[in-house]
Amino acid sequence: MKPSSKIAELTELIAPAVEACGVDLWGIEFMPQGRKSLLRIYIEVTPSQRAAGEHITIDDCSAVNHQVSGVLDVHDPIAGEYVLEVSSPGFDRPLFTPQQMALFVGEVVNLRLIQSIGTGDIKRRKVTGRLSEVGDAGMKIVTEDKLEFDIDFNNVDKANLIYQD
Repeated sequence: MKPSSKIAELTELIAPAVEACGVDLWGIEFMPQGRKSLLRIYIEVTPSQRAAGEHITIDDCSAVNHQVSGVLDVHDPIAGEYVLEVSSPGFDRPLFTPQQMALFVGEVVNLRLIQSIGTGDIKRRKVTGRLSEVGDAGMKIVTEDKLEFDIDFNNVDKANLIYQD
């Protein structure tokens, strides 16, 4: 869950603009795609707004888009053309930090790993299971077939919550 240097640079640049709109920066995805890249920014209400039952609105996304566009135009951190998307993380929200993972202990998550984990015949790079513990360096996942995996945060390429009704 260690962000690339480009994501870290963009986060440092964008976070103040997002917070100026009265919402929190949940995470950033940057996907260079030939001549036209994609920059996706996820925003979330602040904890006090969440406690009051508030949610991200289209107006929040629009305000952040406007604010961030201005910052990106001034600093020009992305070479070439790009598309800027701003949205809430949604129900199947991506998880970007260990702190975010800790918010969802007991929930089902899907992980794509950098290196395979497991022993013998049970090696995998994709793991879906219940997040049972989150520690300083990693987490424990229990799959539907009752397999337990201790996973280091540095081995996580992508993570998201699996919405269950």
